[in-house]
Amino acid sequence: MNPTLRTLGLFALLTGIFLLVGYIIGLLYGGTLDALILFLILAFIVNIFTYFFSSHLVLWSYGARIVDERQEPRVYSIVRQVAQNAGLPMPRVAVIETDIPNAFATGRNKRHAVVAVTRGLLNLMNDDELEGVIGHEMGHIKDRDMLLMTVAATIVGALTFLSRFYLFQSIFSSRDRENDIIAVIVLALAAFGAMLLQLAISRQREFKADEMSARITRKPLSLANALRKIEGYVERRPMQNGNPSTASLFIVNPFRGRSILNLFSTHPPTEERIKRLEKLAMKNSLNSIR
Repeated sequence: MNPTLRTLGLFALLTGIFLLVGYIIGLLYGGTLDALILFLILAFIVNIFTYFFSSHLVLWSYGARIVDERQEPRVYSIVRQVAQNAGLPMPRVAVIETDIPNAFATGRNKRHAVVAVTRGLLNLMNDDELEGVIGHEMGHIKDRDMLLMTVAATIVGALTFLSRFYLFQSIFSSRDRENDIIAVIVLALAAFGAMLLQLAISRQREFKADEMSARITRKPLSLANALRKIEGYVERRPMQNGNPSTASLFIVNPFRGRSILNLFSTHPPTEERIKRLEKLAMKNSLNSIR
């Protein structure tokens, strides 16, 4: 399916979940039209904010610093080369000053993309491994995954916030508590469903971005080695600062055991990703012999 159509379809599905919740809450409190209009306005605000400002917020939240070629010549030149190989515009490059190796891509489209890497990644990876990681992020940019995953995380966060709001009201309000409890349950189930959709999308996107990196760089084993190094580091030292709802943006989930969301992995098992890359390398080797 065309990446634009797929993104718009999933975008509409997540917004539809949000509006359905508004309709149900309207039924509970006798103001269906008012509630639907309210949730429609909220969905519009959430989507507009996410489209134009989410990348800035994500970069700010991790202290990412936009750099140029003079400041970070090694990573900048690799990003430029991979972007050329992928047929993509040169994205901006950002560096996060943390020893934890990781990377993510953000931005609303190909022309407003940012590839962010941590200092730990730059220190740990050789050039081929770094190229494999950058290729993975270029795969996300090429398939427009960044906006989709950010919208999903934002919708999940909004539904979770509203469920807590109604739970708070059910405790301290003198209104009909039964309806408040039902509203909490509806919102919690909607947030859970949106989260499962987010996780399912994320897992498939990671596999596809890995394959895209292998095609762009022709170095699947370099990416496999990079994933192995990142996974080993994160297992020993998970990220302590940041928002777990953004875990799906990273090449490897950096938040181990920090949130209820971690009961449901945002990424496929790293071992499975490495096996697929190794099989792809073997297949490429056999094809070259023939």
